[in-house]
Amino acid sequence: MIEKVIIMGAAGRDFHNFNVYFKDNPRYAVIAFTATQIPDIEDRRYPPELAGKMYPTGIPIFPEEQLRELIQQHRADLVAFSYSDVPHTEVMHKASVVMAGGADFTLIGATYTMLRASKPVVAVCAVRTGCGKSQTTRKVCEIMKARGRRVVAVRHPMPYGDLRLQEVQRFSSYADFDTHHCTIEEREEYEPLVDQDIVVYAGIDYGKILKAAETEADVIVWDGGNNDTPFYFPDVHIVLFDPHRAGHERLYYPGETNMLMADIAVINQVDTAPPEKVEQVRGNIDRYASKAKTVLAESSVLVSQPERISGKRVLVVEDGPTLTHGEMPFGAGLIAAGQHRAAEIIDPRPYAVGSIIATYTKYPHMGKVLPAMGYGPAQIRDLEQTIANADCDLVLFATPIHLPRILNIEKPNLRVRYEYHDHGSPTLEEVLMEKLQRPMQ
Repeated sequence: MIEKVIIMGAAGRDFHNFNVYFKDNPRYAVIAFTATQIPDIEDRRYPPELAGKMYPTGIPIFPEEQLRELIQQHRADLVAFSYSDVPHTEVMHKASVVMAGGADFTLIGATYTMLRASKPVVAVCAVRTGCGKSQTTRKVCEIMKARGRRVVAVRHPMPYGDLRLQEVQRFSSYADFDTHHCTIEEREEYEPLVDQDIVVYAGIDYGKILKAAETEADVIVWDGGNNDTPFYFPDVHIVLFDPHRAGHERLYYPGETNMLMADIAVINQVDTAPPEKVEQVRGNIDRYASKAKTVLAESSVLVSQPERISGKRVLVVEDGPTLTHGEMPFGAGLIAAGQHRAAEIIDPRPYAVGSIIATYTKYPHMGKVLPAMGYGPAQIRDLEQTIANADCDLVLFATPIHLPRILNIEKPNLRVRYEYHDHGSPTLEEVLMEKLQRPMQ
């Protein structure tokens, strides 16, 4: 009997799960995706060019709010939960809605959706969004390049545009960002790696992406998204922990899964977190992921002209997903403003427009910081207008990209960078090479 399936997602893991678990499988008929977390991704269609011969018209994508109605309308048998960084309790609330609607609820096991590579894979994942994966990925790439290895990074998907054009994407220059019409969120992840002369792949079909990456890599670095598990079987699984959110490593899906699978547990930001919180995280790692080797790290905040902050009324722009999905009330920008004695942090909320207002409504935990939201041209315009409206002396932006390349910022502005640094011994390089069992030395 064919099971009718709905896949709950957010334009990423859901498409991968479809490709490797449901596509061309005669046991299942996927009748719909639902979408959440990312603005304006519902009401699209997974195109027939990617869906395969069983879906000649593609697969519709609906808002998650319509889930129960869809279950009942189509008499769905199974709902597969396929997105990340969700509290365990919220996952079960969603399961309850599904079961009340008359369908089974499933979480697909991490290894069922991992593909095997012919080259060594180092995966960089986390227990929450905003733990410091990006700078750790850059550090891993630096370590491998210093040993003479060709490194290719494969990034967790962010296909927010025309899906037919995003099956396999390769980025090696800034021109590629324009070619692929990248959003701010995509550029934030790809640009710093391209600055390192690292080729980056992303897209939708991670089987085809893997084959392409293998042709030009000695080592593949999986650059994870949110707190999701890797799409490829890792030879070394690095997992980031944030002591500012101590305890979250056991409270969020699928971050706890990453913790339990970790080979290397990196406790980041130990220089700014309370020592007792660092020890709380270390205790959870020792208890629940005892096979993992623990490394302590810092996300060093770097400002080229810190004197420009002192005494100024500062508008702080932070990395968007860290504040939204990651539920952090602040990021590196606010830390830098405090370290360098800003006179005042300007509250951006009175100046917000359009989708930025909606973001503050959806994520009320955010404090006096502006999330760099830019999932599409309209939202980028709203961000630009919010900055233009703000009454401030200086715009301090702590985004992984140079924001004025994307936005017209007429006010004085200054960038905050953050990079991975080991905090004592053992170092990430020492533990990584030990885990790789010396074949690359």
